[in-house]
Amino acid sequence: MNSVWQRLLGLVAMLMLALPTQAAEVEGVRLWRAPDHTRLVFDLSGPAEHKLFTLSDPHRVVIDVADTRLAAQFDQLELDDTPIDRVRHGRQDKKNLRVVLDLKRQAKPRSFSLRRHGDLPDRLVIDLYDKVVNEEKTLQQVGSERDIVIAIDAGHGGEDPGALGPGGLREKDVVLAISKALHKAIDSRRGFSAKLVRSGDYYIPHRQRVEKGRQMRADLFVSIHADAFHKKSARGAGVYAVSSRGATSETARFLAQRENESDLIGGAGSLNLGDKDDTLAGVLLDLSMTATMNASLDIGASVLASIGSFTHLHKKQVEQANFAVLRSPDVPSILVETGFITNPYEAKRLRDPNFQRKLAQKLSDGIVAHFNSRPPVGSWLAANRNRVERRHTIARGDTLSGIAARYNVPVSELKRANGIGSSVIRVGQTLTIPSG
Repeated sequence: MNSVWQRLLGLVAMLMLALPTQAAEVEGVRLWRAPDHTRLVFDLSGPAEHKLFTLSDPHRVVIDVADTRLAAQFDQLELDDTPIDRVRHGRQDKKNLRVVLDLKRQAKPRSFSLRRHGDLPDRLVIDLYDKVVNEEKTLQQVGSERDIVIAIDAGHGGEDPGALGPGGLREKDVVLAISKALHKAIDSRRGFSAKLVRSGDYYIPHRQRVEKGRQMRADLFVSIHADAFHKKSARGAGVYAVSSRGATSETARFLAQRENESDLIGGAGSLNLGDKDDTLAGVLLDLSMTATMNASLDIGASVLASIGSFTHLHKKQVEQANFAVLRSPDVPSILVETGFITNPYEAKRLRDPNFQRKLAQKLSDGIVAHFNSRPPVGSWLAANRNRVERRHTIARGDTLSGIAARYNVPVSELKRANGIGSSVIRVGQTLTIPSG
């Protein structure tokens, strides 16, 4: 009896192999422009193998997608600010799809596949690198009396919309608007220079965001996000720093896991870990990061106190979790959740340009307050600290004696400068720090 079943199973297997496989379809096509490259994304009904090669005279990129047919249109793509002049397509070997990108100028292509993830389909991603963006400062620029550089990273972008709120509100749009307002607020302060990591609607992998902050020689990397939760009642802003040991709460752990998945959604492609052994690189990274973690927590506390005087806080202290985007070995880094986009009340505020500007100003105030108290050596602020009005926003746990010790001024002078007759202070109160 067993031999009969074995023969039947073998026959079924042979029949299944003989049946034609279902061809994949290109169901949608999208285009994103970044400062240094253009990304073309094909949405596929299923996984498909592909090959890519280039031709010259004129410059072309050819993509062959195996056993796939086109069910989308290319004529809606906006090609004006891209290296692509036009897109052509046709059949090859009667079953494969060939797409030809006629280029206006030479570009270096890179391609990779992304498997189905959540609500997102299988995707084929083509990146065309046609520009070199150099954010590095020269030795002369980072020399005497330099500006303090703040790298502002608007989370998500492009393929990755981030969290979604009522009425189709997208996290990537909200945080870019707040990041641009923060850029403007910080850049208006003498001795500070703000740099946007993402300036438009395109995706940057986590590792590249970290590297861009380092290339900018940033004194602080701040990543802007909007939180999400399955309960609409969840609310409040928060500030996070990286942790190499574990999360400080379930919320921090959940948030870090969700944010770290962005590379699966936005499309990071293959990552180059360099020529170092992975274990050794990890140890060196953890050792280096120990030196910047305390600075990140200090800056985070200053920012949390500042925004806490303006909006509700989800947690009263800086939380920690293993955020990929904060893992810079030598740049203090914080992640700011500006509110819960899934909360109808907070989503309405996050959509409001007036709220975005006010929140950005509070973020700026917290950042500036920290560097006013601890200006980096060689910065304009350090050389001119006695000429700059220093201010401190009181956070939970602050005392007058602690603030005086931090700024190296007598408690009596701190009281006199602020008209304080007792030792009572309140959270959110802003003190003027007298010159030491």
